[in-house]
Amino acid sequence: MASNPVHGLPFLPGMSFKDSTKTAFHRCQTLGYRNGYAVVQRPTLGIGGDRLQVTQLSQAELDDLASKAPLLTYGQPKQAPPAEFIPAHVAFDKKVLKFDAYFQEDVPMSTEEHYRIRQVKIYYYLEDDSMSVIEPVVENSGIPQGKLIKRQRLAKNDRGDHYHWKDLNRGIDITIYGKTFRVVDCDRFTQVFLESQGIELNPPEKMALDPYTELRKQPLRKYVTPSDFDQLKQFLTFDKQVLRFYAIWDDTDSMFGECRTYIIHYYLMDDTVEIREVHERNNGRDPFPLLMNRQRVPKVLVKNAKNFPQCVLEISDQEVLEWYTAKDFLVGKSLTILGRTFFIYDCDPFTRQYYKEKFGISDLPRIDVSKKEPAPVKQESPIPEDKDRRFVFSYFLATDMISIFEPPVRNSGIIGGKYLGRTKVIKPYSSVENPVYYSPSDFFIGAVIEVFGHRFVILDTDDYVLKYMESNAAQYSPEALLSVQNHVRKREGPAPELENKQTEVDPGVQELEVLIDTIQKQLKDPPCKDNIREAFQIYDKEASGYVDKEMFFKVCDSLNLPVDDSLIKELIRMCSHGEDKIDYYNFVRAFSN
Repeated sequence: MASNPVHGLPFLPGMSFKDSTKTAFHRCQTLGYRNGYAVVQRPTLGIGGDRLQVTQLSQAELDDLASKAPLLTYGQPKQAPPAEFIPAHVAFDKKVLKFDAYFQEDVPMSTEEHYRIRQVKIYYYLEDDSMSVIEPVVENSGIPQGKLIKRQRLAKNDRGDHYHWKDLNRGIDITIYGKTFRVVDCDRFTQVFLESQGIELNPPEKMALDPYTELRKQPLRKYVTPSDFDQLKQFLTFDKQVLRFYAIWDDTDSMFGECRTYIIHYYLMDDTVEIREVHERNNGRDPFPLLMNRQRVPKVLVKNAKNFPQCVLEISDQEVLEWYTAKDFLVGKSLTILGRTFFIYDCDPFTRQYYKEKFGISDLPRIDVSKKEPAPVKQESPIPEDKDRRFVFSYFLATDMISIFEPPVRNSGIIGGKYLGRTKVIKPYSSVENPVYYSPSDFFIGAVIEVFGHRFVILDTDDYVLKYMESNAAQYSPEALLSVQNHVRKREGPAPELENKQTEVDPGVQELEVLIDTIQKQLKDPPCKDNIREAFQIYDKEASGYVDKEMFFKVCDSLNLPVDDSLIKELIRMCSHGEDKIDYYNFVRAFSN
């Protein structure tokens, strides 16, 4: 067999030549028979027995070509960014499909209706494919309405499939828990959503109406009531219409009486009156809602009805000449109900509109019944025990601050100690914008110092005050300087008649003085009194004369004071103030000669 002269040439334009040596041009059969039936066979060879192009490559080469990615001219292709994943509860949050539907319910035991139509709303929540059925509440329907089917995934068939939004459309019937609902329409959002998803919506239908409900809308009566007054007409006309008045009951003239606020309701449907109490938080009263139950209130009784046992029998028209009506309740008018006189000072807008339309009264006033607080009474220290109280004033020249200390007095009933910490004190009658503070020139014998509403009279001073006033005489008036000088002279040299005068001494103070005198006599080598006082004053920042008990014993240990001695223990007990403080002034006196 001669070799093919064109074998091996590339299959390019101009390189394809007809093989002149080829003599077979038959085609491979594509039909055959198997088990007596004609079947189609895929050709395995081409014309003349040549191999087909698809069979010229092995299976491995075909797999390689299938998985081979094309390369660009300038390198590897860039991968496209992955699509952003948004979960369903985020993408469809608060997106709800709403359908209008109804279902028919049989009424077997009724002569007025054989079936009823109940209109419902079907909600489909896209975030979790759940559904709920809500029936709008109709007033006086007598049927439990509201949420008929709570939100859940609803079964569509017995195979476990659930309803999807693709199954919902207008003009279809869906069965949920044995009830067939007819879907008649949907809202605008639902229509746009379904059409955007390629669903063709059916034309909307009219909502079916309940025959019995339409029958009840017809007028109840087509005749005129023969009587002059029709209570049923009044009930139907003024049902749920109530006049509201705001009133007070002023009982301040009686013992322990007070002015209390009430709300009076007048029901137009049956001319009854109800009185409610207005409670405030922490008013100390039991929270009873009603002062008077709803009832008709008589205005004028017959002559013989005063002895009528009202506590056990109800008053009828035979005992009453006139009842209270709406025209008796006017703003600014007082009326007596069950022995209490109520003054009406205001009403609500509905009541004002009713009086304007019914009685032509359009200028009902609003009366201010709030009591003005009396002017504050200036306190003049009415407590008699304050006359015998003594205080120690300390004026700090560096900061112009004042501190007040009250020495404790046993069995006085008043806890002594720090009365006022260091602070600047404003003079009385000074303005807030330009405050004037107390200065050293305001302190002298007989001066009255008012500190936050409390008045103090200066009775005595120490020697340093006199030295300071004499060295700074320009700051003080001659009368103030002379008052201090005379007081110091009297204190240093008392009159003979005052020396022999016997004064009463507190037994506790006398016992303390005896104990201090005994300790001074027994101490052979007492430590320096000034050193002890200075050690305690370091920890007494307020100059109150007291230190904490823990700090007191630390100072005693540092100074090697004999606190274990029985007399010293008794002195510490008598100088103790409460459980945490100790008066170190009297304690230091025991260590002087």
